Amino acid sequence: MKRVLIANRGEIAVRIIRACADTGRTSIAIYADDDSDALFVNLADEAYALEGRSPHDSYLNIAKIVDIAVRSGADAVHPGYGFLSENADFAQAVIDAGLTWIGPPPSVIRLLGDKVQARRIAAEVGAPMAPGTTSPVANASEVVDFAKTHGLPLAIKAVYGGGGRGLKVVRHLDDIEESFASATHEAELAFGNGASFVERFLDKPRHVEVQILADTLGNVIAVGTRDCSLQRRNQKLVEEAPAPFLEPAISEHLKNSAIAICKHAGYVSAGTVEFLLSADGIASFMEVNTRLQVEHPITEETSDIDLVIEQFRIAEGESIEALEPHEHGHAMEFRINAEDPARGFVPFPGVITELDVPGGPGIRFDTGIHRGSQVSDQFDSMLAKLVVVAPTREQCIRRARQALRELHIVGVPTVIGFDRKLLEEADFTSNESLDVYTRWIEESFLVDTDPQEFAERATPSTVLRTWIEVDGKHIRLGLPESLNFMQARPAQTTPVEDKQDPRVIRSTITGTVVRWLAQEGDSIEVGAPVVVVEAMKMETQITASESGVLHQTCKVGDGVAFDAELGRISSK
Repeated sequence: MKRVLIANRGEIAVRIIRACADTGRTSIAIYADDDSDALFVNLADEAYALEGRSPHDSYLNIAKIVDIAVRSGADAVHPGYGFLSENADFAQAVIDAGLTWIGPPPSVIRLLGDKVQARRIAAEVGAPMAPGTTSPVANASEVVDFAKTHGLPLAIKAVYGGGGRGLKVVRHLDDIEESFASATHEAELAFGNGASFVERFLDKPRHVEVQILADTLGNVIAVGTRDCSLQRRNQKLVEEAPAPFLEPAISEHLKNSAIAICKHAGYVSAGTVEFLLSADGIASFMEVNTRLQVEHPITEETSDIDLVIEQFRIAEGESIEALEPHEHGHAMEFRINAEDPARGFVPFPGVITELDVPGGPGIRFDTGIHRGSQVSDQFDSMLAKLVVVAPTREQCIRRARQALRELHIVGVPTVIGFDRKLLEEADFTSNESLDVYTRWIEESFLVDTDPQEFAERATPSTVLRTWIEVDGKHIRLGLPESLNFMQARPAQTTPVEDKQDPRVIRSTITGTVVRWLAQEGDSIEVGAPVVVVEAMKMETQITASESGVLHQTCKVGDGVAFDAELGRISSK
C-alpha cells in the first residue's frame, strides 16, 4: 500500500496527506472546481481534477473517483469522513477495481449504516437502548402513532444519516409533519437515501462516544471515550476526551458494549459507537459511525495512538493485539466553522483574507484553509479544528482560552467569538460537574447571551483592522472600511433611513431554495415559517416578516445570495 488516493477534501484530506508522509506513502488528492487552489491540493504529492462543482458531480461521484484512482496508479483509497465514507457501494467499487479499501468491509458498512439493524445488534449484545421503531417509518402519520404510544420528545433519524443531518427532534405533535419532511429531505440530499426511523429522545442527555479500533484478526479495542454534548442543530461544536465526570463503572460499561457490538458485526478499522447518557445515569445506544470521526484528534492526543496510521496498518492486515492506549491528560476540540452566530449560526461562503494561527505547548491546528482560500457554498462549513491538550481539564480550559485569543480568521464570519464566550460559562468550565447537555446551547447558553457579544468579524468586508498607540500603550482598533482619512468627506447631518422593506422575505444565507412551506396566495402570519433554504448541507427556515398574502419570487431549485428577495407579502 504505497499510493493512497484520498476521496475527500478540506482538513481531513490534509490530515491523511500528513499520515501518508509520516509513513512514506504517496498521497493522491482529488478536487472539485471550487477546491482547485485549496490547501490539500497543494500539499498532496499528486492531485487530479474531478471536473465538477457540486458534491454530486465531485466527491459523491463514485465512477469518477474510482476511474481517477485507477488512472493515477493508486493502490488504496481512504475516504476520510462524510461524503462517501460510509457508502458500501463505494467501498465495493474500490475493492472491485483491485484497490485496498481503508475502512470496514462493505457488508459491515451496510449492516451498521442501517441504524435499525444496528439497534438490533446492540439489543442482542445487551447494550443499553431507548424505545424506537424496528423498521423505517413510511410517513409522518406513523411518527404520530409512535408519539402517542411512547410520548414526546422523539427523534426522527435518517437510517443512513450522520453528523446531525437528517435528524430532527420533535417536542410537539403539530411539528411532526414538517420535521419528517425536513429530516427525509436532508437525508436524501446528504446521503442519497431519505429513509428514517424514530426513537424516544432522552431529555437533556449527554452525548458520550467510544472510539474503537478493530483488525482483520478479530481483535477489537476501545481506545477511549469522548464527550460531544456541546451541539447546536445536532451538530457538534466542542468535544472533550476523555469524557469528563463519567463514573468509572459507566465508562467501562460503554466501552464493553461498544466492543461487543463491533465484534458481533465483524467490524474492521477505526469506528465510533455513540451513546446518550441521561442525568440520572441511564445510557442509550445511538449508532455506530463506520469511519474516522471528525473529533478523532482529541483521542489521539490522550492515547498516544495515531488513528489514521493504525487504519493504514489494519488495511494491510497487521494486528492491533499489542496496541495499548495510554490514557493521559485532557483534550478539547473546537470546530471552527464559517458560520455567523449573530444570525443563528447560518453558514457563509467567502474568501479568507487573514489567518493568524495559535501556537505553543499542547496546541494542534488541523485546517484545510490558508490565506486566500475560497470557502465554497457547496460543502459543509467547517474550516479547521483547534485541538488543545493539557495535563488536566482545568489547565486545558486555560490553554484553550489563550489559543482562541490568538486565533483570527477574516473574510467569513466564524464561531471563534462564540467559543471564547463559551469558555467563560461556569456550567461548562466547572471542575465539579458537567451541567451541559445536547441542547444546552439553545436552551440555556444562547437564552442568556446576546449573540452580538460574540459576533466579532461577522462582517469583515466592512471593517478596517489597525492599531494606535496611546500613552505608549498599543491598542487594536476596528473602523468602518468606508472611512477614508486621506480625503475629506461631506458631513452627515441626517440619519440614513433603513431601506429594508419589511414586506420582502429575504434569504438569511447564500444557498438554494429547497422547499416552500406556504403556497402562492396563502394567507400567512408574522413569524410563520414560509420557505426553506439549504447551504453547506444544512437547511434554514425563513419566516414571514409581516402578516399578509404570500407572493413567491423564487422557485424551488433557485440559487439565492444572502439578503436576496425570496418573496413578498401584500396586505390581506
